[in-house]
Formats: sequence, C-alpha cells, structure tokens
Amino acid sequence: MHVLTWAARRIGVTAALLAGLLVVSFLLLHLVPGDPAVRVAGLNATPEQVTAVRQRLGLDQPIHRQFIGYVAHVFQLDFGRSFQTGEPVTEVIGSRLGVTLRLATAGIVVTMSAGVLIGLVMGALTREGRRRGAEASFALGTSLAGAVPEYVTGALLALVFSVVLGWLPVAGLTGPSGLILPTIAVSLAPAAVLSRIVRVETLAVLAQEYARAAWAKRLRPLRVYGVHVLPNALTAALTVGGLVFAGLLGGTVVVENVFALPGLGSKLVESVMARDYPVVQAVILLLGAAIVLVNGCVEAAVRLLDPRVRAATS
Repeated sequence: MHVLTWAARRIGVTAALLAGLLVVSFLLLHLVPGDPAVRVAGLNATPEQVTAVRQRLGLDQPIHRQFIGYVAHVFQLDFGRSFQTGEPVTEVIGSRLGVTLRLATAGIVVTMSAGVLIGLVMGALTREGRRRGAEASFALGTSLAGAVPEYVTGALLALVFSVVLGWLPVAGLTGPSGLILPTIAVSLAPAAVLSRIVRVETLAVLAQEYARAAWAKRLRPLRVYGVHVLPNALTAALTVGGLVFAGLLGGTVVVENVFALPGLGSKLVESVMARDYPVVQAVILLLGAAIVLVNGCVEAAVRLLDPRVRAATS
C-alpha cells in the first residue's frame, strides 16, 4: 500500500472516529433522564422560566439543528457554561487539565520504562528455558498486578505508605510527592501487561539465528541486547502504546478520585453526579479525542519504524 494511500485511509478512519465521538457526546444531553432546562432553571422555577432556559440553550430546536450548532461551537472550542457553577466549560477544564496531564505523563513514563526494562530482564533470565522458578513468579506477579483494579491498588498504597508509614501524603496535590502514589497506582497494571509482551518479544528475538550467531561470536551481552533485542522490544512496546495510553487515561479517572486530585477525572465524576452535562460532554470529548489521536500517531510511528509492518502494508 502506497504511503499516501495509507495516510489517506488513516486520516479517514481518525476523522470517522472523531465524528462518532461528537455524536456520542452530543447524545449524552438527550439520552439521560430529566430535563436539562429544569436542571439549569432550578426545581422551583416556573414553567415560563424553564421555557426561557430551554430557548436559551437551543433545546427547543429540532435535534439536527441542535447537533449542527453543537459541532460548530465545538470547533470554536466553545462548550457552553457549566450548569453547576455558570463558568465557561473551557475555564473549568483548563483549571483541571494540568493535573491530569502531569499524572498521565508520569504514568506513561513509568509504564513504558518499567514495562520494557522488566520485560527485557526477565527475557534474558528465562531464555532457553532457564530459571523456571523466576518465570513462574513473574507470570504470577504480572497476572495479579494486571488484574487488580486501580482503586484497590490506590487504596492499598495509601494505607501502607501514607497511613501506616506516613512517608507520603494520603490525598491531594501537596507537591511532587503527591503524585508518587497515584503514578504507581495508575502504572502498575499496564506496566505488568507491557512487561509480558516485551518478554515474549525478547525471547522471540533471542531465538533467531542472528542472535544465536551473535552469542557464538562471543559479543558482549550489552551489544547483543542493545543492537538486536532492544529495538524489537521498543517496537513491541510502541505497538501497544495506544492501548496503554487509553488504559492510563481510564485509570486516571479512578485514581484521581481515590487520591482526591483536582484533575479532569475527578471533575468528570463530580459532574456526572451533579448532572452537569456540558462539562461531562467536554471531558468525554477531550479524553476520547486524545485516545483516537494518540492511537493514530502510534500506528504511524510503528509503520515508520518497523519494516515488517511496512512490508505487510505495501
């Protein structure tokens, strides 16, 4: 497949996913129970006041006109005003976005670093059927780490390191130390899954003839792993990078609420409970768009870096 053809197809898929995301976020306002106009006007509002609010929000127009207006406002980065506070939604999101970006960035760095490093080490230790005990322990540990929900991990970390030992803050963003436990909680499961993938790729590379030839030539282990194993391991990690990012974003929603961090995740839950639909729409649209765009970038990077993928799509 020619690169321009592939790029056009990828852009088309990304555009279709973003369009679907727009539709889903728009329908949230119309599918949830209750009248948004009543929510804005207040339970004690008169019918005339509710009607005026409905007209102001454009809810009295046909649904297709509402959708066109919604899309037009989204492209202008205008998500309306919060039902709860009356502030512009962009300001509400802007005040919370930094915390989520810091947590997500730290989570990605820890996940990718720990996942690749542990996978490489375990692949080296267990190659050619060696150290069966270490292999069994690794399989058990990563299975448990990957299966435990983030809220359980976060609660256990807070109990041990904050309540019992008193080393780190239990909640809130009091400084850089306030991100340590949330980062571990959000990174543990994806790092465990990634380490298993990297280990499998490491074992596959070490079983190839060129790797065996490198060992036969008595090359230094650092060169063998640096030249032959690490590039393949990084490609394997990058291949699942989009899924890791999506999992991390989902994990931040949970972890922010566990540790009371003032980020988008905690704001999303708060807005859902308060039926603050404009904020819910904007946060879901923002997080969903980030996942779609990152997955597109990851696919492009894998195609660029991995000759096997280029050959398969050419």
